[in-house]
Amino acid sequence: MILRYSRPDMVAIWEPATKYRIWFEIEAHACDAMAKLGTIPQENADAVWKAKDVEFDVARIDEIEAVTKHDVIAFLTHLAEHIGSEDARFVHQGMTSSDVLDTTLNVQLTRAADLLLEGLDRVLAALKARAMEHKDTVRIGRSHGIHAEPTTMGLTFARFYAEMDRGRRRLVAAREEIATGAISGAVGTFANIDPAVEEHVCAQMGLTPEPISTQVIPRDRHAMFFATLGVIASSMENIATEIRHMQRTEVLEAEEFFSKGQKGSSAMPHKRNPVLTENLTGLARLVRMSVTPALENVTLWHERDISHSSVERAIGPDTTITLDFALHRLAGLVEKLVIYPQRMLDNMNKFRGLVMSQRVLLALTQSGVSREDAYTLVQRNAMKVWEEDRDFMTELLADDDVRAALSEDEIREKFDLGYHTKHVDTIFKRVFGDA
Repeated sequence: MILRYSRPDMVAIWEPATKYRIWFEIEAHACDAMAKLGTIPQENADAVWKAKDVEFDVARIDEIEAVTKHDVIAFLTHLAEHIGSEDARFVHQGMTSSDVLDTTLNVQLTRAADLLLEGLDRVLAALKARAMEHKDTVRIGRSHGIHAEPTTMGLTFARFYAEMDRGRRRLVAAREEIATGAISGAVGTFANIDPAVEEHVCAQMGLTPEPISTQVIPRDRHAMFFATLGVIASSMENIATEIRHMQRTEVLEAEEFFSKGQKGSSAMPHKRNPVLTENLTGLARLVRMSVTPALENVTLWHERDISHSSVERAIGPDTTITLDFALHRLAGLVEKLVIYPQRMLDNMNKFRGLVMSQRVLLALTQSGVSREDAYTLVQRNAMKVWEEDRDFMTELLADDDVRAALSEDEIREKFDLGYHTKHVDTIFKRVFGDA
């Protein structure tokens, strides 16, 4: 985790102090459940809660772990220092370390998902607002980087909205997938702890009981979670890449907001670089970097090993913190993105009507010309525009073979820009409903 690319609320979820607080709550709730079952004395369960306002000493826990070489035991020893060894003797009854570690990790990932959903909501709101603002702002659509046919900037924002909305729905599903806990003891058989304890702890921690665990919660859940974050990151990069292309000097249909006093280059004072979108491209790579390790964590030996542990200690905080930062950076970028409608029209008209070639092709076939011949007629006139900077309509009107099939009015009508935007409302309704 790099502080430069982090926000405090997400960082706080992964702080050692937060982790130890969750560990304490799991242990305390488990004691409550065991006392209710009569497994341990009620007074001992009550005594554990004496530490509810304690700020656990991270340095002290690290000191103990340096001797024990076991983080959960180090924490339990430190807890006993606060509540007394007699009252602490029933803590962790019938539990194993993974009961605490895995349940805590899923609490953290669930909380992280909630913050990520907030970030997605901000991105979606920004994309929707810009889509509505530029619903009818015509620009050229491109395929292979080459002018294709007219579209609108609103449709561009709308398709990004739809993509990010799918990402949001996937994250809701991934949050549900990851929100399980396990307090099932060694190898997951509940031999030394009643399943009711697990049910109580999960209810208190906002989780559902894992239907069947071993000594760990199955890692296919985590694989789905991180894979979902990877897909969201790729969708963000998709948006960022489009904006980067739009900001190229030769295109300049949009650009990142350039604030007063901002500098684009240490050497060239004229520069206004797409630094935010380039940064988002890099951050997306970092998020996706967690996907393969998460998938590989699914395979563990027998009822457990700890090959997954070191991976999750890194990718849990790093990935969620990075994506959280990136989502808010993207939202701010879209909110303040500068759009140049006139430049969009200028670019579209750069090749003087060439983008209407399909309409002419279809008109020729509808008038009785074979598709092969129609394609040849349109292409030979189109190549003059490419190679000799001619005007496409003028060339068509001067082509006797084209005029034999189409009248002057029929040719001119094929250059009506409104033809390409007539279904924008239909598409918007599909994306945004009646809003």
